[in-house]
Amino acid sequence: MPAAIPSPSRGVWYVGPIPIRAYALCILTGVFIAVWLTDRRYRARGGDQDVALDIAILAVPVGIVGARLYHVITSPDAYFGPDGDLALIPQVWHGGLGIWGGVAFGVASGAWLLHHRGLRLAPMADAVAPALLIAQAVGRLGNYFNQELFGRPTTLPWGLEIDTAHLPDGYAAGTLFHPTFLYELLWNLAGAAFLLWLDRRLRRRDGATGGRLIWAYLMVYTLGRGWIEALRIDDAQRILGLRLNDWTSLIVFLTGLAGYLVATHRHAPDTIRRDNGDGTDAPADSQRADHEIEA
Repeated sequence: MPAAIPSPSRGVWYVGPIPIRAYALCILTGVFIAVWLTDRRYRARGGDQDVALDIAILAVPVGIVGARLYHVITSPDAYFGPDGDLALIPQVWHGGLGIWGGVAFGVASGAWLLHHRGLRLAPMADAVAPALLIAQAVGRLGNYFNQELFGRPTTLPWGLEIDTAHLPDGYAAGTLFHPTFLYELLWNLAGAAFLLWLDRRLRRRDGATGGRLIWAYLMVYTLGRGWIEALRIDDAQRILGLRLNDWTSLIVFLTGLAGYLVATHRHAPDTIRRDNGDGTDAPADSQRADHEIEA
């Protein structure tokens, strides 16, 4: 056997009758880090404390529902096919969360809450952008413990071992696969570092990010997702020869590019409130230290 990444010995532990699942721990850890970092970055822009936490309390469960719905819609055979089982739909602990459903539902619920409080979306969106990539990176470890969403066979020294119980049909024991979870994890961390650099550069050059970071997030993530998706062998809906996620990534990338160009042209300030009571936006605290803003 060549050098390889070993498959995990287990993905669930029990405390008495209670299962502690690695997949859930990875997701929750990513959420915790994202909320902490977003709160710090939002307050550095002049936002109030705990706004990020309030949004997370609403957006995380709504986002999980959206992520599961996206997965079920784009991979329907396991649930609605000839051998499908509708009882599997709520069983998210087995994996199957589509990032675009999670982002769409989470952003929509967060935007609603911000609007309800009279707060602008752009500063929060820019605060959360790098945190999203970090959360996604940590969450990808859950795919490792579930032994899912790996790529095609490889002879590279970092090939991933898959035990017999999770081995796809038609592959012999001992076959190594591309660890696409690891590729996306590393890509997302690199992307988060890039967004933090871009944040610093835009603020020093223009004095504001003006909503551009969240559009850059869409482009960064989809660039990575595009080539990683090409390596995967799990079942997926295909349109004109491409996986549905490839088409989604292309559309989202173009949306991010258009949004970034529009936001750059507008030069919107990083004001926190939509209206401070006299018809003008309330300015954010521009005197915060750069190292706080770059966090």
